[in-house]
Amino acid sequence: MIDRQRYPRLARIDSPADLRSFPESELQAVATELREFLIESVGRSGGHFGAGLGVIELTVALHWLYETPRDQLVWDVGHQCYPHKILTGRRDRIETIKKKDGLAPFPARHESEYDSFGVGHSSTSISAALGMAIAAQRRGDPQRTVAIIGDGAMTAGMAFEALNHGGSLDPEPDLLVILNDNQMSISENVGALTRMLARLLSSRRLNDLRESTKRAMPRGSLLWRFVKRWEEHAKGMFVPSTLFEEFGFHYTGPIDGHDLPALLHALKTVKGLRGPQLLHVITTKGKGYGLAEQDQIEYHAVGPFDPTVGVVRKAGPSKPTYTQVFGDWLCDMAAADARLTGITPAMREGSGLVRFSREHPDRYFDVAIAEQHAVTLAAGMACGGLKPVVAIYSTFLQRAYDQLIHDVALQGLDVLFAIDRGGVVGPDGPTHSGSFDLSYLRCIPNMVVMAPADENECRLMLSTGFRHEGPAAVRYPRGTGPGVAVPSTLETLPIGRAEIRRHGAGLALLAFGAPLAAAETVGQSLGATVVNMRFVKPLDEALVLELARSHAALVTLEDNAVAGGAGSGVAELLNARGVSTPLLQLGLPDVFLEHASREELLAEAGLDAAGVERAIRARFGDLLATLQRPAA
Repeated sequence: MIDRQRYPRLARIDSPADLRSFPESELQAVATELREFLIESVGRSGGHFGAGLGVIELTVALHWLYETPRDQLVWDVGHQCYPHKILTGRRDRIETIKKKDGLAPFPARHESEYDSFGVGHSSTSISAALGMAIAAQRRGDPQRTVAIIGDGAMTAGMAFEALNHGGSLDPEPDLLVILNDNQMSISENVGALTRMLARLLSSRRLNDLRESTKRAMPRGSLLWRFVKRWEEHAKGMFVPSTLFEEFGFHYTGPIDGHDLPALLHALKTVKGLRGPQLLHVITTKGKGYGLAEQDQIEYHAVGPFDPTVGVVRKAGPSKPTYTQVFGDWLCDMAAADARLTGITPAMREGSGLVRFSREHPDRYFDVAIAEQHAVTLAAGMACGGLKPVVAIYSTFLQRAYDQLIHDVALQGLDVLFAIDRGGVVGPDGPTHSGSFDLSYLRCIPNMVVMAPADENECRLMLSTGFRHEGPAAVRYPRGTGPGVAVPSTLETLPIGRAEIRRHGAGLALLAFGAPLAAAETVGQSLGATVVNMRFVKPLDEALVLELARSHAALVTLEDNAVAGGAGSGVAELLNARGVSTPLLQLGLPDVFLEHASREELLAEAGLDAAGVERAIRARFGDLLATLQRPAA
């Protein structure tokens, strides 16, 4: 429970209605308590940190000024939602965030009426808020709708698609877009839009001058109209804000997002205006906690830490993560092949490209939050004779599925996809779970799809996919593997060839990727054959058919949705060849698994060793009894 002596105002806020009972003069004190409480609570629990600190004043101002939840706030991505959750009835549960059965890590409609739109991926807020504003307009409802989007998320094409549509409608919807400009996403922002916004920031003195000049004149007078017209021409020459106004949004700003009185004044002004509005707010990620301001990447998300000391770097794991295996391989292959280029959609740190970006800056391409562009950029590079490697999370590749099919696979182009965070991911929840990649990849013609069972296989498969002429994907999980040594060679595997890990009888367990460890444990317990399938596409058809003839039943295991996954490929093969050997397909169930640790989620899905053996005994108990019965 909250310490009422340390946080006398925040302790009285169980809903935004309570916040609105405070006079404006006390809001700065509320913001100060909220910031200190956020630092304390995330220090104990861990979680997303810097982004929330950057929007403390903005969150207080919005909930105080707007009648939430009737007025709807739509947060983009959601890294910054912790202060919003604290002010909307979830204060005393905030330390459960990202934990099993605790608060969701991002806004979630099922969790609170104040979370007007579920989110986790970027650049959706303007589209969703525009839809809500149109719906309110159709109902004749005077509710107000606000989208809060960061400058990092604004780099995605979807944000501009929404601006393009929202500014063209007649009648005009009442929509406020707040551009929260902190020059960061997870890493530093890149691209021309970032430079444009920097010019806007440098133009604040010009904005102040023109606004003070206009206020000194009678509104509507001849001189006022002249200055207003001159202003439009001058902005085109000096201030890039006309970009948003050409989209049909009335632009206000930039203003200091940590100056609460100025922020409230600006919000009150735009709230009184009709039609599409864009308010440009300048904030600092990590504001109010010096260490987070100085190292915004490190403090984007943190584990539990002592706020008086800061994050203490722990010794790395004794075995490398799959992400590190990829990062090392990328640098080694780049040294061996000058055609290699590395592409990331704003995930340099998460996807393991930090070292590559330093060693090969001329071959490193961060395209910002633009997954569609990343994939088609790679396709274009392949057309020009380069060998692009797209490093991307499984859940983010979903956003570029059309490009994956039409721009790469249909043309058979030489692009390697290094797909991180395959399978269940853990505390970030269903928005970040890579549960569907094997399903959506294996149905695409021309694709080679691989799933390593250990670190060495990951490196071998990356080399295999890179040397293959055509599109290929290597899909690996988050975190560490079983600890297999990784040599520095760049050897390859024969495509479509599986590996028998254990010879047994009666049952054959066919494991795709990470579940091999559970399969080996269960295989030992049940005396079953265990196969490391390695390739989801193409399947080792000859081996599967031989196992179906020589065993009484088959079991497939995958850290992917059962529907349409690797096991479905085995079922399709057996059916096509008229083979009736019983088949049990184990994988992720047909539900969105909520946030928990990876181990907890695998156990919940029945993909740990105990769950796998339990499922096999439930389906093939009679067969196992026969196999284990001593001969007469």
